[in-house]
Order: sequence, then C-alpha cells, then structure tokens
Amino acid sequence: MLAETICSAVSAAGLGIAAITAYRKRFLTATRILAYSLVPVGLVMAGVVQWVSDIAFKPSVWIGFGLLAAAWLLFMTTRAVERRSGSTRKERKAARAAGSRAAVAPAASSPSPASAAGATPPQRQGRPEKGQGAAPGDDFSDIEAILKKHGI
Repeated sequence: MLAETICSAVSAAGLGIAAITAYRKRFLTATRILAYSLVPVGLVMAGVVQWVSDIAFKPSVWIGFGLLAAAWLLFMTTRAVERRSGSTRKERKAARAAGSRAAVAPAASSPSPASAAGATPPQRQGRPEKGQGAAPGDDFSDIEAILKKHGI
C-alpha cells in the first residue's frame, strides 16, 4: 500500500511540473513530462507494483533465485572440468583434424571402398613444367613468379 501511495505522489508531482511547463509555453516538453508522470499510476493500476513487491519480499522467491544460481554454477563447473580432463588442447585439435580428414574424392559423397579397406589413395598427377616431371621445388614456381612480378 505504501508503494501505491508513493507512485500516486510521484504522478501528482509530475502533473504539476507539466502544468508549469505548459504555462511557460513549452508544450512539447510539457507533454513529455505528462507522459512520464502517468507511468507510475499506470503501473499501480496494472498490478505491476504489487507483483514486484510480492516477488521482492517473499523468502521463497529468493530461495528460487539462489537455486537457479547454484544450478548455473554447477553447469559452469562441469564444463570447466570436462575441458580440462583427459587431454590437452593440442591433442583434441589433432583428434578433430584426424576425424575430418577422410579419403574422399572432391566430388564423392562417401569414401571409396578401396580407401576404407586401407589401400593407399592414388597419387595426384601434377602438371609437368616445360616437358619435364615436376620436381618438389617446382610446386611454388607460379607463386614465385607472381610475387616477383609485384616486386615482393
């Protein structure tokens, strides 16, 4: 009941300030002040003030908030323990990379039966340069030419 009285007093004060502002011919500002002064009374009439005061002053509500905080703390603790247990970040990264590297042709939807049986995949046919077989150092010759062209 005290909250409703305070809200009514705040609204009455706002209405008075809006009237003085309108008297000074600042109608836009007076309208804004009037709108703000009607909010507390509207909240009282809608029951929001009663609902908030019921939540704020009930011990069972605060116990509920405490339980929610405890649940959140338990979730975060288990995540931290799960991340730290077992393996290092490098090991997890390597395991993920090994799992994603399957012997699948670029246009294939699944691995070929030969690669599943453990056979080695066929070697890539490189483009021989100037009629010769591609040497290991020739892989980057195109890139080197582009870099030299740009002065890098």
